[in-house]
Amino acid sequence: MIDESLARLSDTFFTITVVVYSLAVVAFCAELAFGRPAARTRELVAAGSPAGAPAQGALEEPARARRLGSLAMLLTGLGLLTHAAVVVTRGLAAGRLPWGNMYEFTTVVVLVAVVAYTLLAVRAPELRHIGVFVMGPVVVAMALIRLVLYVEAGPLVAALRSWWLAVHVTTATLGFGIFFVSGIVSVLYLVKSRREERTAAGAVPAPSLLDRLPSAAALDRTAHRTAVFGFPIWTFAVIAGAIWAESAWGRFWGWDPKETWAFIAWVVYAAYLHARTTSGWRGRPSAWVNVVGLAVMVFNLLYVNFVSTGLHSYAGVS
Repeated sequence: MIDESLARLSDTFFTITVVVYSLAVVAFCAELAFGRPAARTRELVAAGSPAGAPAQGALEEPARARRLGSLAMLLTGLGLLTHAAVVVTRGLAAGRLPWGNMYEFTTVVVLVAVVAYTLLAVRAPELRHIGVFVMGPVVVAMALIRLVLYVEAGPLVAALRSWWLAVHVTTATLGFGIFFVSGIVSVLYLVKSRREERTAAGAVPAPSLLDRLPSAAALDRTAHRTAVFGFPIWTFAVIAGAIWAESAWGRFWGWDPKETWAFIAWVVYAAYLHARTTSGWRGRPSAWVNVVGLAVMVFNLLYVNFVSTGLHSYAGVS
């Protein structure tokens, strides 16, 4: 029995979340517009200044930019609360775990991505400056989810009525959300590292918003550490999916399109983690592998669910 009032409340929270996230993006953009490069301060502090004290000659971030950054993070946190409310009220309305179709699954994936970014920004405040590059795609994704994937709250299809839903799909959403952030950070690293190389070679590039980003080295470390965290989660999701497949279909692996591309994604991320520690592949070559991993994940989510056919066809928009 569907609780229609809770279902409508979930839809209302969804709209509020998109609005709050959009305001956060505006605040992040304003912070970059009024800020100054933060990399120099961090690097000089690391070179020997007392912990917590600005290095001599470092560039202080203007007070207006700090206030805007704090406002952006506050809005992101508020959006997280309403986003979580979307998921919780949807689950209560349907009386089940709220990731039984593409609308619910993608909503939770985006929630995980925002949580991952927020934790990174709290742990390393300089990563706050990548907020617009994370939250911008988040707003676009949320709008498309609502416009294209939305379905009314309802019971699970028969194929998903298993406790493996809680294990397999939960870990899949966690892995995807984490890889989403890691891939975006690798894209930023590729752009930032190219700019730093040009500067080191004597070129004087025009002022850019890229100057406000953390250093290329910091971005590379963040992308790598995030992928390291997400990889075992995705590994478990693939294994759990195989076990569920044996229970539901009588075989662990059948090269179904969804299974195949999930495994391809696992191979790509394994290659990224290996390349990141291999001489000759560190830096931009390994970052490109991480970007390819993100592309594979998005392809698996969109093309495999909406275009190809297979045993996972029930995981579409209805």
